[in-house]
Amino acid sequence: MRDALVAELGRDRGGHPYEKWRGAYWRLLSLVELGAGRDTPGVPEAADQTLAWLASPRRLAEIHGRVIDGRVRRCASQDGRGIWACCRLGIEDERLDTLATSLVETQWPDGGWNCDRHPECTHSSFHETWGPVQGLAAYGAAEAAARGADFLLRHRLVFSERTGQPAHPVFLELAYPPYWHYDVLVGLQTLDRSSGLGDDRAADALDLLESKRRPDETWRCDRRWWKRPGSKGSNVDVVDWADTAHELLTERAQATLQAAGRS
Repeated sequence: MRDALVAELGRDRGGHPYEKWRGAYWRLLSLVELGAGRDTPGVPEAADQTLAWLASPRRLAEIHGRVIDGRVRRCASQDGRGIWACCRLGIEDERLDTLATSLVETQWPDGGWNCDRHPECTHSSFHETWGPVQGLAAYGAAEAAARGADFLLRHRLVFSERTGQPAHPVFLELAYPPYWHYDVLVGLQTLDRSSGLGDDRAADALDLLESKRRPDETWRCDRRWWKRPGSKGSNVDVVDWADTAHELLTERAQATLQAAGRS
């Protein structure tokens, strides 16, 4: 099943790289998560299209000009996840340097990033922070990645600092693929790919993940952000993840708990 998914995801369909969920950017992320390498058919083309879009001088100029109340408002998950995928593939490209520098320069004082354009917004977004943390850690910008990871840890990954309650109910619902969406497993994997899972502030999130394990030692997706090929409307993926989504979610959860010493 995975070979069929990789083959279908590797097909070049044209269009904008960020077209949800059919563009080269999204297919690249899925391919890398499935273990595809630089020589996998379709991967080099998808990576080049992704970098050409992300590192476009016009796009970056617009982003850096979007300063409101001293903070650059940007969808930083786009750049962060793109950097992560290309670094995982072992790609060396000056455009990655450009993107990493851009993320570091626009990091908010609390360690994260946000696209919210309301001047009163001074708190980073979970959704926009996890991608940059993974990307910068993979790139080697350890200090900036650590600041972003600490932002997640200060919230015990999914909890409000103000109330101590879950910051949003959707953060407790697991999904695969997550695309740009944040949840407790995404947060834990982000730590695993950056600063590690040894911090005591990750314990509550690990407990939550363990509580979702079924008697047969598997996990199930609580929701899905995609629609099957041929569906109407937006967010139609190029593949039908079907039960493979549950299998891949289970693998991710098991690997995360193992990394945390909870296998």
